[in-house]
Amino acid sequence: MTIHDLPAVNATLNGLSTIFLTAGFIAIKRGNKIAHRNCMISAFCTSVVFLACYLTYHATVRTVTHFLNPAWFRPIYLTILATHTILAIAIVPLILMTLWRAKKQNFEAHRKIARWTWPLWLYVSVTGVVIYLLLYQVFPQN
Repeated sequence: MTIHDLPAVNATLNGLSTIFLTAGFIAIKRGNKIAHRNCMISAFCTSVVFLACYLTYHATVRTVTHFLNPAWFRPIYLTILATHTILAIAIVPLILMTLWRAKKQNFEAHRKIARWTWPLWLYVSVTGVVIYLLLYQVFPQN
């Protein structure tokens, strides 16, 4: 494995986060608090590993792949990328607050913030995979 394999690894980690987030949501809706906790901790750990790999890749490669072709799809791609990037930054404190409230067993406050955290986190995870697919698989930018 080389540094150039990290985008695929990152997409996989985002995909795993998506799976854990979805399973955690289903678990809590079914009243299974232990499965919910385990899934959300797994989603968090997967996201932390993703962030480490993402930062390693960009610190090492130091080039940005620009989406140029096809030109008609570029505005769509840039919209997805912009919303993903903004929400990826915004979601970090929300995730930390949500997990902290659960750890402190302040479940009423946890639920209030989780209503915002979960869909935003899910969006960031899903769009991370979409961005990878668009940039490296569907419309490879050479």
